[in-house]
Amino acid sequence: MASDHALTVAPIPILADNYAWMLRETAGGAIAVVDPADAAPVIAALDRAGGRLDLVLLTHHHDDHIAGALEVARHFRARIAGAARDSRRLPPLDVALSEGDTVALGSQRGVVIDTDGHTRGHISYFFAGGPILFCGDTLFSLGCGRLLEGTAEEMFDSLRKLKALPDDTLVCCGHEYTQGNARFALSVDPDNAALRARADQVDAQRRAGTPTLPTRLGQERTANPFLTAADSQSLAVLRSRKDSFR
Repeated sequence: MASDHALTVAPIPILADNYAWMLRETAGGAIAVVDPADAAPVIAALDRAGGRLDLVLLTHHHDDHIAGALEVARHFRARIAGAARDSRRLPPLDVALSEGDTVALGSQRGVVIDTDGHTRGHISYFFAGGPILFCGDTLFSLGCGRLLEGTAEEMFDSLRKLKALPDDTLVCCGHEYTQGNARFALSVDPDNAALRARADQVDAQRRAGTPTLPTRLGQERTANPFLTAADSQSLAVLRSRKDSFR
């Protein structure tokens, strides 16, 4: 579990390669869970942590991020928060959010950031008290999300917003894709020493059976080719190459 004075965060492995995320506000013990797609392991993890849940945070509408949300929320009588502009594709929202809104977890506040590209209506949450970023399928360690609904221009703009956050931000994304992303990143940027070091770290983590996440944004800024893309056209080329990479 990664921690600081105000917040702690821990991944909950679910499905084949997803993570839900458990966020605890340390002063009062309030707890949120992000993208609980599989109810049983999330409920079990929350029970082990004390049996409390105040808030469910959703990043986007795909089933592998929301399928267990309603069951989890009802089990703990928690509220569900998600994007107002995508509410028709989400479970019923108690808190409908737009870019720039804040969502409270005890004494802490998360800022909502529109991050279209993977889907339209995708949002991310930044808690400065960590600092911690929950970015769903927009930004991955050493990668970015597939452009399923959005455009390269939208993804480039979303990554630009996230890249502007502090270097020590913990990046909590939705999938354990880092090892595969590292292989692709090395194929396009083989001389990047920071990338090679991150790839070696990731290989060691996976051999040990430990998550590669969260990562730090400063590390991603030097090693992730999608964050170093000069413009949306360059990002589009990279994303197209990644889509067919084996």
